[in-house]
Amino acid sequence: MQLSHAERMAASEQSSIRRMFDMAQAADHDLVRLEVGQPDFSTPEHVIDAADRAAREGHTGYTANAGIEPLREAVATTLETEYGVPTTPEGVAITAGGMEALHLAMLGLVDPGDRVLLPSPVWPNYRTQTTLAGGTPVEIPLSADDGYALDADAVIEQLDDRTAAIVLCTPSNPTGRVFEESAVRAVVDAAAAHDAAVIADEVYLGLTYDREPRGIAGYVDNASQVLTVGSVSKTHSMTGWRIGWLAGDPSFLHGISTIHESTSSCASSISQRAALAALTGPEEPVKEMRETFARRRDFVVDRIESIDGISAPRPQGAFYAFLSIDVPGTATGIATRLLEEFGVVLAPGDGFGTAGEGHLRLSFANSTERLEVGFDRLETAIETW
Repeated sequence: MQLSHAERMAASEQSSIRRMFDMAQAADHDLVRLEVGQPDFSTPEHVIDAADRAAREGHTGYTANAGIEPLREAVATTLETEYGVPTTPEGVAITAGGMEALHLAMLGLVDPGDRVLLPSPVWPNYRTQTTLAGGTPVEIPLSADDGYALDADAVIEQLDDRTAAIVLCTPSNPTGRVFEESAVRAVVDAAAAHDAAVIADEVYLGLTYDREPRGIAGYVDNASQVLTVGSVSKTHSMTGWRIGWLAGDPSFLHGISTIHESTSSCASSISQRAALAALTGPEEPVKEMRETFARRRDFVVDRIESIDGISAPRPQGAFYAFLSIDVPGTATGIATRLLEEFGVVLAPGDGFGTAGEGHLRLSFANSTERLEVGFDRLETAIETW
Protein backbone atom coordinates (compact mmCIF):
# COMPACT_ATOMS: atom_id res chain seq x y z
CA MET A 1 0.00 0.00 0.00
CA GLN A 2 1.36 3.41 -0.97
CA LEU A 3 1.51 6.34 1.39
CA SER A 4 -1.23 8.84 0.55
CA HIS A 5 -0.17 12.39 -0.25
CA ALA A 6 -1.62 15.88 -0.28
CA GLU A 7 -2.84 17.41 -3.53
CA ARG A 8 -0.12 20.08 -3.39
CA MET A 9 2.49 17.35 -3.83
CA ALA A 10 0.96 16.29 -7.13
CA ALA A 11 0.96 19.91 -8.24
CA SER A 12 4.69 20.29 -7.52
CA GLU A 13 6.15 19.08 -10.78
CA GLN A 14 9.86 18.93 -11.48
CA SER A 15 10.90 21.80 -13.72
CA SER A 16 12.04 21.19 -17.28
CA ILE A 17 15.40 22.67 -16.29
CA ARG A 18 15.93 19.95 -13.70
CA ARG A 19 14.68 17.23 -16.03
CA MET A 20 17.32 18.19 -18.59
CA PHE A 21 19.89 18.43 -15.80
CA ASP A 22 19.09 14.88 -14.68
CA MET A 23 19.20 13.57 -18.25
CA ALA A 24 22.57 15.21 -18.77
CA GLN A 25 23.91 13.76 -15.51
CA ALA A 26 22.94 10.26 -16.68
CA ALA A 27 24.42 10.65 -20.17
CA ASP A 28 27.61 8.76 -20.99
CA HIS A 29 29.03 11.04 -23.69
CA ASP A 30 30.55 14.50 -23.93
CA LEU A 31 27.97 17.23 -23.48
CA VAL A 32 28.05 21.01 -23.61
CA ARG A 33 25.97 21.95 -20.55
CA LEU A 34 24.05 25.17 -21.22
CA GLU A 35 20.85 24.35 -19.32
CA VAL A 36 21.52 25.46 -15.74
CA GLY A 37 21.88 29.02 -14.46
CA GLN A 38 24.92 28.49 -12.29
CA PRO A 39 28.04 30.66 -12.62
CA ASP A 40 31.12 28.69 -13.60
CA PHE A 41 33.40 30.78 -11.34
CA SER A 42 34.72 29.80 -7.95
CA THR A 43 33.43 31.67 -4.93
CA PRO A 44 35.88 34.54 -4.20
CA GLU A 45 38.72 33.55 -1.86
CA HIS A 46 37.98 36.24 0.74
CA VAL A 47 34.45 34.84 1.07
CA ILE A 48 35.74 31.30 1.62
CA ASP A 49 38.23 32.63 4.17
CA ALA A 50 35.43 34.39 6.04
CA ALA A 51 33.45 31.16 6.23
CA ASP A 52 36.49 29.30 7.54
CA ARG A 53 37.02 31.94 10.24
CA ALA A 54 33.36 31.88 11.18
CA ALA A 55 33.42 28.14 11.72
CA ARG A 56 36.68 28.21 13.69
CA GLU A 57 35.51 31.13 15.85
CA GLY A 58 32.37 29.28 16.85
CA HIS A 59 29.71 31.00 14.75
CA THR A 60 28.00 27.67 14.24
CA GLY A 61 24.74 28.01 16.14
CA TYR A 62 21.28 29.32 15.38
CA THR A 63 20.88 32.96 14.48
CA ALA A 64 17.84 35.22 14.77
CA ASN A 65 15.11 34.17 12.34
CA ALA A 66 15.69 37.40 10.38
CA GLY A 67 19.45 36.84 10.19
CA ILE A 68 22.47 38.38 11.85
CA GLU A 69 22.36 42.14 12.27
CA PRO A 70 25.62 42.93 10.42
CA LEU A 71 24.41 41.10 7.30
CA ARG A 72 21.01 42.79 7.39
CA GLU A 73 22.81 46.12 7.62
CA ALA A 74 25.07 45.17 4.70
CA VAL A 75 22.09 44.15 2.56
CA ALA A 76 20.29 47.42 3.35
CA THR A 77 23.42 49.38 2.43
CA THR A 78 23.91 47.42 -0.79
CA LEU A 79 20.30 47.91 -1.87
CA GLU A 80 20.50 51.65 -1.29
CA THR A 81 23.97 52.44 -2.63
CA GLU A 82 24.07 50.06 -5.61
CA TYR A 83 20.43 49.86 -6.66
CA GLY A 84 18.79 53.00 -5.25
CA VAL A 85 16.40 51.12 -2.95
CA PRO A 86 16.04 52.87 0.45
CA THR A 87 16.02 50.11 3.07
CA THR A 88 16.66 49.69 6.78
CA PRO A 89 17.95 46.54 8.50
CA GLU A 90 14.50 46.17 10.08
CA GLY A 91 13.12 45.80 6.56
CA VAL A 92 15.40 42.90 5.64
CA ALA A 93 15.06 39.18 6.35
CA ILE A 94 17.93 36.84 5.47
CA THR A 95 16.78 33.60 3.85
CA ALA A 96 18.10 30.28 2.56
CA GLY A 97 18.68 31.64 -0.93
CA GLY A 98 16.42 33.76 -3.07
CA MET A 99 14.21 30.68 -3.48
CA GLU A 100 13.18 30.74 0.18
CA ALA A 101 12.67 34.50 0.04
CA LEU A 102 10.17 33.99 -2.78
CA HIS A 103 8.49 31.12 -0.94
CA LEU A 104 8.13 33.16 2.25
CA ALA A 105 6.77 36.11 0.29
CA MET A 106 4.09 33.87 -1.22
CA LEU A 107 3.20 32.39 2.17
CA GLY A 108 2.93 35.88 3.63
CA LEU A 109 0.78 37.31 0.82
CA VAL A 110 -1.36 34.59 -0.71
CA ASP A 111 -4.53 33.16 0.81
CA PRO A 112 -6.34 30.14 -0.69
CA GLY A 113 -8.09 31.22 -3.87
CA ASP A 114 -5.97 34.32 -4.40
CA ARG A 115 -4.43 34.99 -7.80
CA VAL A 116 -0.77 35.70 -8.58
CA LEU A 117 -0.01 37.33 -11.93
CA LEU A 118 3.06 36.08 -13.79
CA PRO A 119 4.24 37.83 -16.97
CA SER A 120 5.44 34.95 -19.14
CA PRO A 121 7.83 33.36 -20.17
CA VAL A 122 8.37 32.90 -16.46
CA TRP A 123 10.61 30.94 -14.12
CA PRO A 124 8.59 27.79 -13.32
CA ASN A 125 9.10 27.92 -9.55
CA TYR A 126 6.78 30.93 -9.26
CA ARG A 127 3.89 28.78 -10.41
CA THR A 128 4.71 26.01 -7.95
CA GLN A 129 5.22 28.41 -5.06
CA THR A 130 1.87 30.05 -5.79
CA THR A 131 0.15 26.67 -5.78
CA LEU A 132 1.86 25.62 -2.54
CA ALA A 133 0.47 28.76 -0.91
CA GLY A 134 -3.04 27.83 -2.09
CA GLY A 135 -3.16 30.45 -4.82
CA THR A 136 -3.83 30.36 -8.54
CA PRO A 137 -1.01 31.31 -10.92
CA VAL A 138 -2.15 33.42 -13.88
CA GLU A 139 0.27 33.63 -16.78
CA ILE A 140 0.24 36.76 -18.94
CA PRO A 141 2.07 36.06 -22.22
CA LEU A 142 4.58 38.66 -23.38
CA SER A 143 5.37 39.07 -27.06
CA ALA A 144 8.54 37.71 -28.60
CA ASP A 145 8.11 40.32 -31.35
CA ASP A 146 8.58 43.02 -28.69
CA GLY A 147 11.58 41.25 -27.17
CA TYR A 148 9.43 40.20 -24.20
CA ALA A 149 8.97 43.77 -23.02
CA LEU A 150 6.62 44.15 -20.05
CA ASP A 151 3.10 44.74 -21.39
CA ALA A 152 1.68 46.88 -18.59
CA ASP A 153 -1.81 47.04 -20.12
CA ALA A 154 -2.04 43.24 -20.33
CA VAL A 155 -0.99 42.87 -16.70
CA ILE A 156 -3.31 45.62 -15.44
CA GLU A 157 -6.24 44.09 -17.33
CA GLN A 158 -5.87 40.94 -15.22
CA LEU A 159 -5.89 42.73 -11.87
CA ASP A 160 -8.92 42.18 -9.64
CA ASP A 161 -9.77 42.11 -5.95
CA ARG A 162 -8.50 38.52 -5.60
CA THR A 163 -5.06 39.40 -6.95
CA ALA A 164 -2.59 39.06 -4.10
CA ALA A 165 0.64 39.69 -6.00
CA ILE A 166 2.39 40.27 -9.29
CA VAL A 167 5.87 38.83 -9.81
CA LEU A 168 8.27 40.91 -11.89
CA CYS A 169 11.63 39.31 -12.60
CA THR A 170 14.04 41.85 -14.07
CA PRO A 171 16.52 41.14 -15.56
CA SER A 172 14.35 38.25 -16.64
CA ASN A 173 14.92 34.56 -16.28
CA PRO A 174 14.60 33.19 -18.99
CA THR A 175 14.76 36.05 -21.53
CA GLY A 176 17.41 38.40 -20.14
CA ARG A 177 15.01 41.33 -20.65
CA VAL A 178 15.23 44.38 -18.38
CA PHE A 179 11.73 45.83 -18.02
CA GLU A 180 11.24 49.49 -18.90
CA GLU A 181 10.71 51.70 -15.86
CA SER A 182 7.59 53.37 -17.27
CA ALA A 183 5.86 50.01 -17.68
CA VAL A 184 6.92 48.89 -14.20
CA ARG A 185 5.62 52.12 -12.66
CA ALA A 186 2.23 51.63 -14.32
CA VAL A 187 1.99 48.05 -13.01
CA VAL A 188 3.00 49.00 -9.46
CA ASP A 189 0.53 51.91 -9.37
CA ALA A 190 -2.30 49.66 -10.56
CA ALA A 191 -1.33 46.95 -8.08
CA ALA A 192 -1.42 49.47 -5.24
CA ALA A 193 -4.93 50.52 -6.26
CA HIS A 194 -6.01 46.88 -5.84
CA ASP A 195 -4.01 46.42 -2.62
CA ALA A 196 -1.83 43.85 -4.39
CA ALA A 197 1.89 43.45 -3.77
CA VAL A 198 4.63 43.42 -6.38
CA ILE A 199 7.34 40.85 -5.77
CA ALA A 200 10.48 42.18 -7.46
CA ASP A 201 12.75 39.22 -8.15
CA GLU A 202 16.04 41.03 -8.66
CA VAL A 203 18.59 38.29 -8.07
CA TYR A 204 20.14 39.15 -11.47
CA LEU A 205 20.06 42.92 -10.99
CA GLY A 206 23.82 43.10 -10.46
CA LEU A 207 24.24 41.49 -13.88
CA THR A 208 22.70 44.32 -15.91
CA TYR A 209 24.76 45.17 -18.99
CA ASP A 210 23.34 48.07 -20.97
CA ARG A 211 22.30 50.51 -18.25
CA GLU A 212 22.79 51.25 -14.57
CA PRO A 213 20.93 48.73 -12.42
CA ARG A 214 17.98 50.19 -10.50
CA GLY A 215 15.75 48.31 -8.10
CA ILE A 216 12.01 48.64 -8.65
CA ALA A 217 11.38 49.87 -5.11
CA GLY A 218 13.85 52.68 -5.77
CA TYR A 219 11.94 54.43 -8.56
CA VAL A 220 8.21 53.76 -8.10
CA ASP A 221 5.76 55.94 -6.17
CA ASN A 222 4.25 53.05 -4.21
CA ALA A 223 7.43 51.45 -2.90
CA SER A 224 5.59 50.17 0.19
CA GLN A 225 3.79 47.71 -2.12
CA VAL A 226 7.08 46.22 -3.34
CA LEU A 227 8.92 43.26 -1.84
CA THR A 228 12.48 42.93 -3.15
CA VAL A 229 14.11 39.52 -3.51
CA GLY A 230 17.88 39.30 -3.87
CA SER A 231 20.77 36.96 -3.20
CA VAL A 232 24.52 36.49 -3.51
CA SER A 233 24.07 33.33 -5.59
CA LYS A 234 24.47 34.71 -9.10
CA THR A 235 26.47 37.90 -8.61
CA HIS A 236 29.04 36.35 -6.25
CA SER A 237 29.00 32.76 -7.54
CA MET A 238 27.59 31.43 -4.27
CA THR A 239 24.68 29.26 -5.39
CA GLY A 240 25.46 26.47 -2.93
CA TRP A 241 25.88 28.78 0.05
CA ARG A 242 22.12 29.43 0.04
CA ILE A 243 21.91 33.06 1.15
CA GLY A 244 19.26 35.45 -0.10
CA TRP A 245 16.99 38.12 1.32
CA LEU A 246 13.54 39.59 1.28
CA ALA A 247 13.32 43.36 1.78
CA GLY A 248 10.37 45.68 2.18
CA ASP A 249 7.91 46.99 4.76
CA PRO A 250 9.37 46.30 8.25
CA SER A 251 6.03 45.28 9.76
CA PHE A 252 5.48 42.74 6.97
CA LEU A 253 9.04 41.47 7.34
CA HIS A 254 8.47 40.96 11.09
CA GLY A 255 5.65 38.56 10.22
CA ILE A 256 7.81 36.86 7.61
CA SER A 257 10.45 36.17 10.27
CA THR A 258 7.78 34.43 12.34
CA ILE A 259 6.90 32.17 9.39
CA HIS A 260 10.62 31.64 8.83
CA GLU A 261 10.84 30.04 12.28
CA SER A 262 8.65 27.20 10.96
CA THR A 263 10.45 26.69 7.65
CA SER A 264 14.23 26.68 8.03
CA SER A 265 14.38 28.65 11.32
CA CYS A 266 17.29 30.68 9.96
CA ALA A 267 19.78 30.69 7.15
CA SER A 268 23.14 28.98 7.74
CA SER A 269 25.14 30.91 10.32
CA ILE A 270 28.42 30.26 8.51
CA SER A 271 26.97 31.17 5.11
CA GLN A 272 25.65 34.42 6.57
CA ARG A 273 29.18 35.38 7.63
CA ALA A 274 30.42 34.46 4.16
CA ALA A 275 27.73 36.62 2.55
CA LEU A 276 28.71 39.51 4.83
CA ALA A 277 32.24 39.26 3.48
CA ALA A 278 30.88 39.09 -0.07
CA LEU A 279 28.90 42.32 0.31
CA THR A 280 31.48 44.29 2.28
CA GLY A 281 34.77 42.94 0.93
CA PRO A 282 36.76 43.52 -2.28
CA GLU A 283 34.60 44.21 -5.32
CA GLU A 284 37.16 43.19 -7.96
CA PRO A 285 36.05 39.52 -8.23
CA VAL A 286 32.42 40.56 -8.71
CA LYS A 287 33.37 43.17 -11.30
CA GLU A 288 35.50 40.64 -13.17
CA MET A 289 32.63 38.13 -13.27
CA ARG A 290 30.18 40.75 -14.51
CA GLU A 291 32.54 41.90 -17.26
CA THR A 292 33.12 38.29 -18.32
CA PHE A 293 29.39 37.64 -18.54
CA ALA A 294 28.98 40.80 -20.62
CA ARG A 295 31.66 39.61 -23.06
CA ARG A 296 29.97 36.21 -23.27
CA ARG A 297 26.65 37.91 -23.93
CA ASP A 298 28.20 39.72 -26.88
CA PHE A 299 29.69 36.45 -28.17
CA VAL A 300 26.31 34.70 -27.88
CA VAL A 301 24.53 37.52 -29.73
CA ASP A 302 27.09 37.41 -32.54
CA ARG A 303 26.80 33.62 -32.92
CA ILE A 304 23.00 33.75 -32.94
CA GLU A 305 23.06 36.37 -35.69
CA SER A 306 25.47 34.26 -37.75
CA ILE A 307 23.32 31.10 -37.82
CA ASP A 308 20.29 30.79 -40.07
CA GLY A 309 17.38 29.27 -38.18
CA ILE A 310 18.17 30.73 -34.74
CA SER A 311 17.01 34.04 -33.34
CA ALA A 312 16.71 35.63 -29.90
CA PRO A 313 16.22 39.08 -28.38
CA ARG A 314 19.48 40.63 -27.20
CA PRO A 315 19.83 39.84 -23.48
CA GLN A 316 20.09 43.03 -21.41
CA GLY A 317 20.93 41.27 -18.17
CA ALA A 318 21.28 37.90 -16.40
CA PHE A 319 23.08 35.16 -18.36
CA TYR A 320 20.36 33.71 -20.55
CA ALA A 321 19.32 33.90 -24.19
CA PHE A 322 15.84 32.70 -25.15
CA LEU A 323 16.26 31.04 -28.51
CA SER A 324 13.74 30.46 -31.24
CA ILE A 325 14.98 27.53 -33.33
CA ASP A 326 13.45 26.90 -36.74
CA VAL A 327 13.10 23.11 -36.63
CA PRO A 328 9.96 20.99 -36.26
CA GLY A 329 8.89 19.61 -32.90
CA THR A 330 7.96 20.70 -29.41
CA ALA A 331 10.45 22.54 -27.23
CA THR A 332 10.90 19.46 -25.04
CA GLY A 333 11.31 17.20 -28.06
CA ILE A 334 13.87 19.52 -29.64
CA ALA A 335 15.85 19.83 -26.40
CA THR A 336 15.85 16.05 -25.92
CA ARG A 337 17.10 15.39 -29.46
CA LEU A 338 19.79 18.07 -29.14
CA LEU A 339 21.08 16.33 -26.02
CA GLU A 340 20.90 12.78 -27.30
CA GLU A 341 22.09 13.27 -30.88
CA PHE A 342 24.13 16.48 -30.90
CA GLY A 343 25.56 16.69 -27.38
CA VAL A 344 24.31 20.14 -26.37
CA VAL A 345 21.96 20.66 -23.43
CA LEU A 346 19.41 23.51 -23.31
CA ALA A 347 16.30 24.08 -21.21
CA PRO A 348 12.96 23.63 -23.05
CA GLY A 349 11.04 26.88 -23.31
CA ASP A 350 7.66 25.25 -22.67
CA GLY A 351 8.80 24.78 -19.07
CA PHE A 352 8.63 28.57 -18.74
CA GLY A 353 4.95 28.73 -19.64
CA THR A 354 2.86 28.65 -22.79
CA ALA A 355 4.68 31.71 -24.14
CA GLY A 356 7.86 29.66 -24.18
CA GLU A 357 6.68 26.93 -26.53
CA GLY A 358 8.98 26.60 -29.53
CA HIS A 359 11.89 28.18 -27.64
CA LEU A 360 14.93 27.02 -25.72
CA ARG A 361 16.76 28.78 -22.90
CA LEU A 362 20.52 28.92 -23.29
CA SER A 363 22.65 29.76 -20.26
CA PHE A 364 25.95 31.47 -21.02
CA ALA A 365 27.23 30.79 -17.51
CA ASN A 366 29.92 28.71 -19.18
CA SER A 367 33.25 29.46 -20.78
CA THR A 368 33.46 31.07 -24.22
CA GLU A 369 35.30 27.97 -25.43
CA ARG A 370 32.43 25.67 -24.41
CA LEU A 371 29.88 28.12 -25.77
CA GLU A 372 31.66 28.03 -29.11
CA VAL A 373 31.51 24.22 -29.18
CA GLY A 374 27.85 24.35 -28.19
CA PHE A 375 26.95 26.77 -30.98
CA ASP A 376 28.91 24.69 -33.50
CA ARG A 377 26.79 21.70 -32.50
CA LEU A 378 23.59 23.75 -32.70
CA GLU A 379 24.53 24.89 -36.19
CA THR A 380 25.20 21.31 -37.24
CA ALA A 381 21.88 20.21 -35.76
CA ILE A 382 19.90 22.80 -37.70
CA GLU A 383 21.70 21.95 -40.95
CA THR A 384 21.01 18.22 -40.55
CA TRP A 385 17.62 18.24 -38.81
